[in-house]
Amino acid sequence: MTDRPPRSHTGVDLGLARQVLQTEADAIVGLIDRLDERFERAVKLLADCQGRVIVTGMGKSGIISRKLAATLASTGTPAFFLHPAEAVHGDLGVVQGDDIVLALSHSGETSEILRLLETIRRVGAKVISLTGAPRSSLAETADITLDCSVTGEACPMNLVPTASTTAALALGDALAMTLLERKGFRREDFVSLHPGGGLGKRLLRVDHLMSSGPALPLVRQEASVAAVLAEMSAKGLGMTCVIDADARIAGVITDGDLRRRLASRGGALEGAASALMTDTPRTIGPDMLAAEALQLMETYRITSLVVVDPDKRPLGVLHLHDLWRTELF
Repeated sequence: MTDRPPRSHTGVDLGLARQVLQTEADAIVGLIDRLDERFERAVKLLADCQGRVIVTGMGKSGIISRKLAATLASTGTPAFFLHPAEAVHGDLGVVQGDDIVLALSHSGETSEILRLLETIRRVGAKVISLTGAPRSSLAETADITLDCSVTGEACPMNLVPTASTTAALALGDALAMTLLERKGFRREDFVSLHPGGGLGKRLLRVDHLMSSGPALPLVRQEASVAAVLAEMSAKGLGMTCVIDADARIAGVITDGDLRRRLASRGGALEGAASALMTDTPRTIGPDMLAAEALQLMETYRITSLVVVDPDKRPLGVLHLHDLWRTELF
């Protein structure tokens, strides 16, 4: 460690804190030039896996392993964490020949990990290792070894796993994200695996929220005022779509349109739907995210959007109330 500036008046050593961050940042940057054909082979092996990805590690590496298993599982790759100490006491039976074991060990000599290898090899599962010791026992036994070594820990005593765990975490994320892209994992797939929580709500598509089918308010251009009012009252969205002879969207009529019409005509509503409608309605596609639709509503100060297909035929209506129910506000 280099000389640090004196402590602040609070007694907190900001110099040390900055050094820790710099050391860990350098550890990640150092991985970039090590990405080579071994990394490519690891991604291909994971992409072709017909079984599960079993992630294992002890101690701090075990914590990183749990996070990596969760990241893989949430992005379309069946994966789970296997505690190596528990594995040798009966849990090794979960490892099958078509699985891939992703083993994390900074030293590459973690005894609990090495004890697993004989059984893993016997059942035929492949092994990818993430280790800081490319010439270790684990590295030599694995089918593919990814080097995540660091020049030193961020700990002032160079003892506490800090830079090494950060490097392993970052390399694991690089694996998961590259695998995600190779497998063609889409935004829609992510939504289906995250139905709850803030992520799921922000990534909901409008076709999962819109009023459609019998709930879609719809009248033809020639519909009478009475028919328009009846449709709006029956569907309860405060508006109705107006379609032309080809069933394409021609306009919308809202409660506001009717009020303004009444005010300008001295209390009278006359004519067909085509005379009452706004003929430039805001429309969106069914695959738009709910959060994006909300932004449109806020921008244009409207409470509903017509969801249309590529031929401009109405599929549904997304109302502000639908977004309230998702707690996007």
